[in-house]
Amino acid sequence: MQLLQSPAMRPLYLSCFSSSRYLATITFSSSSNLLPKSILPTFRTNRGFNSTPSRSRLSIRNCSSISAKPSSELRRQKGSSDSSEPDDKKLRALRQLFSKPAIGIDAYVIPSQDAHQSEFIAECYMRRGFISGFTGSAGTAVVTKDKAALWTDGRYFLQAEKQLNSSWILMRAGNLGVPTASEWLNDVLAPGAKVAIDPFLFSFDAAEELKDDIAKKNHELVYLYDVNLVDEIWKYSRPDPPNAPIRVHELKYAGVDVASKLSSLRSQLAGAGCSAIVVSMLDEIAWLLNLRGGDVPHSPVMYAYLVVTMDDAKLFVDSSKVTPEVLIHLKNAGVELRPYGSILSEIESLALKGTELWLDPSSINAAIVNTYKAAGEKHLEGLRTKGNGKSQNRDVSNGSSGQSWGPARVYRASPISLAKAVKNASELEGMRNAHLRDAAALAQFWTWLEDEIHEGAKLTEVDVSDKLLEFRKKQDGFIDTSFDTISGSGANGAIIHYTPEPGNCSIVDPKKLFLLDSGAQYIDGTTDITRTVHFGEPTAHEKECFTRVLQGHIALDEAVFPGTTVGFVLDAFARSFLWKIGLDYRHGTGHGVGAALNVHEGPQSISFRHGNTTPLQKGMIVSNEPGYYEDHAFGIRIENLLHVKEANTPYRFGGISYLAFEKLTFVPIQNKMVEVSLLSDAEIDWLNDYHSQVWEKVSPLVEGSASQWLWDNTRPLVRQ
Repeated sequence: MQLLQSPAMRPLYLSCFSSSRYLATITFSSSSNLLPKSILPTFRTNRGFNSTPSRSRLSIRNCSSISAKPSSELRRQKGSSDSSEPDDKKLRALRQLFSKPAIGIDAYVIPSQDAHQSEFIAECYMRRGFISGFTGSAGTAVVTKDKAALWTDGRYFLQAEKQLNSSWILMRAGNLGVPTASEWLNDVLAPGAKVAIDPFLFSFDAAEELKDDIAKKNHELVYLYDVNLVDEIWKYSRPDPPNAPIRVHELKYAGVDVASKLSSLRSQLAGAGCSAIVVSMLDEIAWLLNLRGGDVPHSPVMYAYLVVTMDDAKLFVDSSKVTPEVLIHLKNAGVELRPYGSILSEIESLALKGTELWLDPSSINAAIVNTYKAAGEKHLEGLRTKGNGKSQNRDVSNGSSGQSWGPARVYRASPISLAKAVKNASELEGMRNAHLRDAAALAQFWTWLEDEIHEGAKLTEVDVSDKLLEFRKKQDGFIDTSFDTISGSGANGAIIHYTPEPGNCSIVDPKKLFLLDSGAQYIDGTTDITRTVHFGEPTAHEKECFTRVLQGHIALDEAVFPGTTVGFVLDAFARSFLWKIGLDYRHGTGHGVGAALNVHEGPQSISFRHGNTTPLQKGMIVSNEPGYYEDHAFGIRIENLLHVKEANTPYRFGGISYLAFEKLTFVPIQNKMVEVSLLSDAEIDWLNDYHSQVWEKVSPLVEGSASQWLWDNTRPLVRQ
């Protein structure tokens, strides 16, 4: 599954608040670029009319528990909540709120994510989907008093064209001549307008970027602390909060115990001159505490915050999700429980104590940072009054924007992100084992599908997706899918993140290409695989495109590179064969993958965008998924997951180690689709060796017709 990491598509965040409609206003003077990055879960808070938040009580709204369900059932559920009333009626209701006395705004920004910067979110946080009708995982909606526009990236252009009604303007982010959301706001609003966001759902970086960018036209960024306008019109039809029980991720899968992880984190805090850190990314919390949850579809995480000091650790979570086993697990690790909604009170308390706090401005929401800044200024003022201010007035600037602000704060990327990305031996073993069981399920599935198609069965794309889930559920340790299955026949395969819906999808056409991108969450690992096949005879053009995608896939798989190499250096390996005939694709080539965690994780990536400067490191896992998409005709993608390993090179220029990739995915690539004349002998050898490994590793796990299918589809490719 492809994740596009585009600076221009950094989502704008919003929250889940209702009741009293107080707001804070910030005026801007500097300029910046592009849109913010992510969002976080929601809470309701009582606020005054201050420009910075004051101490308040919080109560959090979460959403329903998650379990693996067929696509058909999930689509029905989403449809019932998202389409209860026409999109234009929702827009009218939203705009009516703009003029309320306690609101008084000219535009409102509605992002995709929840309050924790999550890519996949609980259904009750899908506000952008509710207001616009567009269900893709990435995008930002902006509503003014007379216009509504939605920005999304190249993965979703065709999907957005289908789902947006005439009330919306589709902004194809990244295309020449398409403005960013802030540029558009500067163009359509009269100078001095008020643009509102929910600060709980914007990272601090994101809010600052937007603030600076719209200041070019003297616009004000209005923080709506106590109300979310989409929630106000969603009201009682909004899905219930999640309440799935948390479970312990066993040490045999985690590889490192919680006490050791916390000790390592505290060493990093001490080295940075900090005495505490706030963690808000859900997968970071799950990894650090060896816990897994079920609050979010496809991602085994729970809604929570974590504060780690040099002496203790506090998990802010709904206690109803905490089982007795989890409670003992946390107690043994020295982790205390606190109510999820009390996080701001804790932040204020830390600031008033003069705690030197590590904050990641790209993931911590603006509400938390502003609370800490406001309380920190009070603390500093008190010290100055006593004559001790100078000793405490310390600014530390290590953030992505290079800013410095306030006393006793360290502003830099979370240290947990990289630690989580570099897998230990137990995590790698779990990933290998999960991929083999997943390969067995896929062999059984492809056997069934080919038999059905050849017998003339009329299967919809949803039927196919649901059947694949049946096969995966039979595998040991299966928990959930790792994302909505992309099952696209013919033209639907050209929609990069296409999601079929019951009653609104295609029959799988044996005369057209079929693209299947799917993955699973197992107790010991996470999978993500794409295969493109033809059930009849592909055209010469389809075969050439497929083969060039395969050549790029092989080139990246075989890459050997210095240990300091960043992902964008490798991206061209996968594109060069398409470039030779003037073709390309609109997404990155690879994303990080968690170990029994999120299918998309950072900080590493392989992309044409130069913003990510994280070098690939031994132990990381990335996807290898070049593709080609011909609008309204077909889509092609070939995806395996790769483990970054040390390469056995005869030399080490510069005294550094060199790296290479080890395959984790073992499912046949359809030989029928290959134009052999385009391949070199070395490329043919790669494909034959890969299929030999597939047979060796997966055949012991299947029998009967699936074993025969696997044998037939791993035979050597030979020149005619």
